[in-house]
Amino acid sequence: MNVEQFQSMLEEKGISLSPFQLQQFETYYQLLVEWNEKMNLTAITEKEEVYLKHFFDSISAAFYVDFSSPHKICDVGAGAGFPSIPLKICFPHIQISIVDSLNKRISFLEHLAAALKLENAFFYHDRAETFGQNPEHREAYDIVTARAVARMSVLSELCLPLVKPDGTFIAMKAASSNEEMETGDKAIRTLGGKVEGVNHFLLPQENSERNIIIIRKVKSTPKKYPRKPGTPNKMPIE
Repeated sequence: MNVEQFQSMLEEKGISLSPFQLQQFETYYQLLVEWNEKMNLTAITEKEEVYLKHFFDSISAAFYVDFSSPHKICDVGAGAGFPSIPLKICFPHIQISIVDSLNKRISFLEHLAAALKLENAFFYHDRAETFGQNPEHREAYDIVTARAVARMSVLSELCLPLVKPDGTFIAMKAASSNEEMETGDKAIRTLGGKVEGVNHFLLPQENSERNIIIIRKVKSTPKKYPRKPGTPNKMPIE
């Protein structure tokens, strides 16, 4: 996906990018490749692939959830900033917080945010399990996103405690089997969530499967969740 295709395909979805926003994506790409030589941020470094598989793919969350309001968003395990930073570029009014367990990635994100002149972007070096028990962040976000971090039963425990009641958890997955959703259903309900929709689409050009799972927070998460670091992965709620 070249830059012109990226711009026109977003316009088809009602997302128009200014020259400044297009330059932000270009700077993002350059810094991603530059820092990737020093630390492992992504296996995808070809420009057209980054625009398709990282930038466009991240923004696809906005095809199903309205980001036009000034939401507070938390991105769990964002790695090199996906999906929250491409969303922040497209919707500058949103406030983003990224939590990641690797301090080197946080250093990259802080440098990136300064280079892109992002305002209201916050970065936290922490495990999602301890972050979700922090009173400052627990049930504090309108939207929580996670992109291909873990299976749904685990991901729900890392993310739903951060979502405000009546807020939204967006799980972005490459191929999400019905079986994974079935095993994750108990965890979602236990943690106060309700599946509102599973949206399937094909990533343009390469036609690879993508799934955007939208979960509404219908009641508060019980205080015991999330459990200690590592426990959700070892003993998922199933």
